[in-house]
Formats: sequence, C-alpha cells, structure tokens
Amino acid sequence: MEFSLRQTPQGGQPEKQGQNQGQGQAAGQPVRPAGGPEPALIKESSGQAFVADVIQASMQVPVIVDFWAPWCGPCKQLTPVLEKLVRQANGRVRLVKVNIDEPANQPLAQQLRIQSIPAVYAFHQGRPVDGFMGALPESQVKQFIDRLASAGGPSPVDELLADAKSALEAGAAEEAAGIYQQILQAEPGNAPALAGLARAALALGDRAAAREVLAQVPEEHRNHAEIAGARAAIELAEQGEEKRGEQAALRARIEADPKDYQARFDLALALNAIGEREAAVDELLEIVRRNRAWNEEAARKQLLQLFEAFGPTDPVTVEGRKKLSKVLFA
Repeated sequence: MEFSLRQTPQGGQPEKQGQNQGQGQAAGQPVRPAGGPEPALIKESSGQAFVADVIQASMQVPVIVDFWAPWCGPCKQLTPVLEKLVRQANGRVRLVKVNIDEPANQPLAQQLRIQSIPAVYAFHQGRPVDGFMGALPESQVKQFIDRLASAGGPSPVDELLADAKSALEAGAAEEAAGIYQQILQAEPGNAPALAGLARAALALGDRAAAREVLAQVPEEHRNHAEIAGARAAIELAEQGEEKRGEQAALRARIEADPKDYQARFDLALALNAIGEREAAVDELLEIVRRNRAWNEEAARKQLLQLFEAFGPTDPVTVEGRKKLSKVLFA
C-alpha cells in the first residue's frame, strides 16, 4: 500500500433497482442490492472486517477510513465533519471508522504505518488512492471528498432521484412517490427526495400531504432550491384553485379593458393551475410590458415565483426569463 499522506499540524444507501418499484420490492421500502442487506453509509469496523467493509466495498464506491481514538482531541473535531460531508455526498462515498485503541485493530494500524491520528485513508477499486493526517478545515475535507465522489461516479441515490423525476414529469405521480419514499427510508433528510415527494403529492391533488412532507424538512435544508421550488408550487396551486373556474369571465374582462391588470393577473394563476404554464407566463409578461409598476411590481414578482416553482432548468423557465429580460431592458 504505497501512497503519500499530506501531513498537517495536529492539535445507510439504497441501491438502484432495474425497474424501480414493482419488481420484488414494495413501494416505500428501502432498495437493497440483490442477495444482501443495504450497505451502511457510515459504520464502525475492525481489523477482522476490514477486507469486507473497505477493500471489497470500495469496488462499488470509494470508501474513506477514519482511524481515531477516544482520547484524540483532533479526532473529535474531524469525525463529525467527515460524517456530515459523507452524508451530503448522497452515497457516492462511504465512511468506515476504526478505533485504534481496540487491541484487535492495532495490527491493522501497524500494517498501514499509522504513526499519528486522526489518519484518513481513501480506498477505491480495492486499493488506497488518497489520504491525509490531522484535522483539516472543513473546506479542505470537502475538496477531498468531492474528488473521491467524482471518481466513484453517480450514486444510487442520484440515479433513483433521476428515475423519480422522470416518472413525475411523465405523469406517473404514484410511481414517483414510491421511489422518493424508498430514498427517504435510507436518508430521511434528503432534500431533493422530500421536495419530489411533496410535488408528487401535489400532482395527486393532496396539497395537505404535500405541506406535511415539507414540514419534515430539516432546518438546514429549508432554503434548499428544490425545497423552495416545491413550496412555491404548493402556494401557486392554492392561489390558482380559486380562479380555475373563472377563465371565461376573466377573459371577457380583459377583452373589455386590456388595462384590467388584476383580471390578467388572476387569469395567469388560473392558467398555471390547469397546467398551461407558457400561457400563464405570457399573461404576466404582458402586465410587465404594459405597466411594470402595477401593484408594486406584482406581475414581475409572480413570474419569479413561477420560475422558482418550475425549476431553473425547466424550458418554460429558461424561455420565460429570456422574455422577461427583453421586456425589462428593452
């Protein structure tokens, strides 16, 4: 095991199934690799289990090994940072912790020539590929983990999230909800999965359930872009519900008076509620074009909420932002 350690001063994931739910896996259950239990994202290990927990496991994804001891002050600083960042990597890396104070683990520490702790080794494809010693700042630890995550490729969670999003966009909201639930069984605080499950509930017409899902979002993820987008989508659905049946009357008011901006604004909400997103954007753009300052720029602000709900890469958002820029800066 030959690789260099950079010296510094001292002081659980779901696996992707072939066809998601419905093939030997009930909806809402955690996905497990065929023939075995779900691999732990973070676990304690020992010299005896090292081959299985690290060498063999690293053939699937990179594995970080944290050598520590209860009396080590810098270890107490570093280990929580490692755990936090490994969880944020969404299954693209795993963390194995080895207490070198345990007699059974001391031969392993000697074999790896560990002379001081904390000592961190990274394994990929069965061999050590990187490492460092000492309690690095969080920013440097993140760079270390990001490099490993890139080497490991997309995580099972990322692939499942993509499957769920595709199902939701295709109108299969129940299927999408099942996949999101599988992810949340393994990672209860996963922000994209919570946002997706809320959108699936919304697509199924259950706004109360959608809000209940968002209430489970951990505090640190409250401002996550996907959570904010799901929240905006729920608010828009509630605003548009009252106007759904008023389209004919609203159009008649606009035809009688093109400057009836409130009618045009309400029509935009109604159109969005029935899925006519481009038309909703166009009505709001028309208000901005005619009278940007109306009602304290309500139309522009409503457009921004629509874009947040649609998502930054949605084609309607991209095209709508282009049109808004032309109107604002013409």
